[in-house]
Amino acid sequence: MRPGLGVRWAAVMGAVLMTAACTTATGIAGVSAQSPSDAPGTSTGTGTGTGVATDTASPAVTATIPVPTPTHQAAVRPPEGDDPVRVPPPKLSKYTYTFPVKGCEITYQRRLLVLPKTTIWAAKGCAFVAPVGGVVDEVNTRNRWLPSTDSGAHREGRFVTVVGDDGVRYLGGHLDSVADGIRPGVRVSAGQLLGRVGNTGNARDTGPNLYFAISWKTGSSFWWVRRGMVEPWDYLDAWLSGNRTLSPRQEALALRGRLGETPRCTVLCASKKVPKTRRTSEPEPEENPFTLDPTANPFGRP
Repeated sequence: MRPGLGVRWAAVMGAVLMTAACTTATGIAGVSAQSPSDAPGTSTGTGTGTGVATDTASPAVTATIPVPTPTHQAAVRPPEGDDPVRVPPPKLSKYTYTFPVKGCEITYQRRLLVLPKTTIWAAKGCAFVAPVGGVVDEVNTRNRWLPSTDSGAHREGRFVTVVGDDGVRYLGGHLDSVADGIRPGVRVSAGQLLGRVGNTGNARDTGPNLYFAISWKTGSSFWWVRRGMVEPWDYLDAWLSGNRTLSPRQEALALRGRLGETPRCTVLCASKKVPKTRRTSEPEPEENPFTLDPTANPFGRP
């Protein structure tokens, strides 16, 4: 071979090798230079709708990798289960109570107005029942209240008090009537009829209602204790909603310990004074039905 031809041949071969080397992009060390469309695990984007990607990493092996496609998902339905199990409220005391008005629709105040008592509004004749088992303490079957005097001892009209087995006294006032057989010393059970709702006493100009109060036992002369010392609505709420063991015993005992058994009256204590009638120095003589006319002849003769 001629010397010039060998040189040209070597130059051509070098150019071919350089071209081949340039067509294979090596990229940065450790990073593939393949385009994203040729990377393994990507959709080919052919629009065939097959949802299958072709792995071209190795020409000798063709692998198919499933790609998730959007599908309609059915609504999630919770598994069916048994009815919920009703758990009774916790037992808070050994006593069992009942709401003091039975068999009627009621409403009552849940805040302090003048005295720590509540007015339970109910239809006339609704049953007033013992809120807990105990012994009848006081019974008033006569409506002695008069607006002219407004005596504090008579403001509740007809009423019944019960000293419960829990040591707490309960008052139901403004009664229309007292049940037969209810008298001091009689044993009663929770829910037993004591009287009927009315509007006696100073409730005579209102709708029928039950004056309900919680206190502790005292003598009848300390009527202001009887009319209410412990706020009752939390206990009424519990007894009405089903928690029948919430007891006012601890609160009543604690309050009596602070105030004493017979604290003095501080609210609505005085009665009205009745004005005295004015009397003359000499009483007027009573008319004598047998006084005779002086011109008349007692013997009937002229």
